[in-house]
Amino acid sequence: MASIQQINGDYYGSKETLTEALPYIKKKDIYSASINNYFGIADKELSIYHDAIYYYNEAIKDCETEIAKQSPLNNIAVVYILQKKYDKAINILESIRNKKLSNLETKARVIDNLGYTYFKKGFTKKGFVLMTEGFAIRIQNNDPYGSIESNLHLAECYSKTDSKKSNHHALQAYETATKLNSIDERLKALQFLISNGFSKESNRHAQKYITLNDSIIKIRNNYKNKFAKIKYDSKKEKDENQKLRLEKAENQLSLQEAKYQKIFFIIGITSLCLLLLYLRKFYQNRNRIEKIKTAYDTETRIAKDIHDELANDVFNAITFTQTQPLESDNRKETLIKKLDHIYSRVRGISRENNDIDTETNYSANLKETLSTYNLDTRNVIINNIEKINWHDIDKIKKITIYRILQELMVNMKKHSEASIVVIKFDNSPKKIFIDYTDNGKGCDQNKIIKNGLQNMENRILAVKGTITFDTQPEKGFKVKISMPK
Repeated sequence: MASIQQINGDYYGSKETLTEALPYIKKKDIYSASINNYFGIADKELSIYHDAIYYYNEAIKDCETEIAKQSPLNNIAVVYILQKKYDKAINILESIRNKKLSNLETKARVIDNLGYTYFKKGFTKKGFVLMTEGFAIRIQNNDPYGSIESNLHLAECYSKTDSKKSNHHALQAYETATKLNSIDERLKALQFLISNGFSKESNRHAQKYITLNDSIIKIRNNYKNKFAKIKYDSKKEKDENQKLRLEKAENQLSLQEAKYQKIFFIIGITSLCLLLLYLRKFYQNRNRIEKIKTAYDTETRIAKDIHDELANDVFNAITFTQTQPLESDNRKETLIKKLDHIYSRVRGISRENNDIDTETNYSANLKETLSTYNLDTRNVIINNIEKINWHDIDKIKKITIYRILQELMVNMKKHSEASIVVIKFDNSPKKIFIDYTDNGKGCDQNKIIKNGLQNMENRILAVKGTITFDTQPEKGFKVKISMPK
């Protein structure tokens, strides 16, 4: 589009179009070189020579081969000629000429421009030879557009020495430019024909120049407006088509989304039902396994208590009856005490493993269970248990408290050798507090979370409570428990 605008003389419009093309350049290549070259051409034609040279140099940076650099280098030389910096132009053109040229068209252009530069610098003969050589190559290569430039250069070369030859070349340039509809070159050719004063034809050429110049200004102005309208209409049509495509795509997407939503809904409902069935089965199995494990642990604990303690007491009672005559009241009393102790132990074991009553008698049952650990050598003190309103406490939390205290007492009985145990209850509007203290052997703080104590932590965490242990060897054992009501 920018190239078409330049052909029609709309150089400002061309630069605007080139600016629109820039965002599409993702890397430096032949396209970025071409854009910069067109920027240079536009600025050259607008006589903004400094900017033109800048863009030609940018085009050279983006060229990947030496041959590709020849065109922008030649264009820089042309700008130097227009600025009358002939030495700079000659240096560039001679450097191109001494290299392998891309084709005959480029060769003819470089030689012709070099000859024209020498002519402008004052080396007329050398310049004429080179321009003639370039012209011959263009004729041989059947390059009519290039021949226009050669004829114009030769017309200028002869204008001061041989007006007839100058007019000959100017007329050839005019005729060829007319065939190719090259307006600017026609105007340049007419300028030579007018300035050379070619007899009666001068007035006719002058009139033609005026008419042609006025016409081209009007045509180019109309072209700018027409081209702008074409771009606007094209953009409008493109936007409308894009809008229709977007609406169509959105409709299709909505239908597709509705279809997918229906599918996902069905899959979701099915998955949810399957998940619920799985979870139900999972929890049923887990509860069944936990019940089996609990029953097994209970049976193991009962067996151990019977073996470790009750069996020894029964054996001692049997041995006593076998070895001691029972006629004496003292011996009968001793036997009765032994049997009463065995009976108490049986009741204790039974109570430890019975289901926990969490209703009205919870407080009394808990106190009775803790009191069974009283011995002649051990005093268990229970404070403020009645201070707690147990009716407001959740059933699960009651069971948790019961089992934790039971495990603490069993642990104390097995390991502590305590003579005093104090269990203190307290509460706030939102929490329950239990402090356990004994004066037993204690243990190392780093070895505290073992067996039953680990079970206590798991139980208390399950009801979002906390438990802390404070103990040192030979300094007793302390436990602080808190949990929400």
